[in-house]
Amino acid sequence: MSTSLINTKLQPFNATAYHNGDFVELSEKDVLGKWSIFFFYPADFTFVCPTELGDVADHYAQLQEMGVEVYSVSTDTHFTHKAWHDTSDTIGKITYPMIGDPTGRITRSFGVMIEEEGLALRGTFVMNQEGEIKIIETHDLGIGRSAKELVRKVQAAQYIATHDGEVCPASWQPGEDTLAPSLDLVGKI
Repeated sequence: MSTSLINTKLQPFNATAYHNGDFVELSEKDVLGKWSIFFFYPADFTFVCPTELGDVADHYAQLQEMGVEVYSVSTDTHFTHKAWHDTSDTIGKITYPMIGDPTGRITRSFGVMIEEEGLALRGTFVMNQEGEIKIIETHDLGIGRSAKELVRKVQAAQYIATHDGEVCPASWQPGEDTLAPSLDLVGKI
């Protein structure tokens, strides 16, 4: 049995990322103050991973407009991220930081390490400006994620963060009606 990480804080970390042609040092301090997505994937030079990372890259400008930074993370090194970025057209379009986690410390702190393989599950974690985890999505290795749906979920999380007393129903899109939980709604939805 596992304990949910929802509403828990980002754990301290130090890591090196490949970002826009450079190796950069990152810590939890770099993440605080803005909405963030930690996007874990099993490994560089694989099959489903580039389709997901490329999909996120295609939606990155929209996420940036929403004040969201994306951090992809695998147990590969930052050197491997650079090599993959330099040799794959799909990965070459990535402009968000690609964190190397060869020790697995970050991956373990999010609970997505496959210990016997030394790889991460497909885990997505959305955090608010305070570093509190608001959304968790975890997939088995063969199931790719949708960046379009990730954007929608972030929009919903940001909406409820600024609209006290409102909640977003299933498949909610910006501009649609929300709900205000009350005794009057019980049994009427």
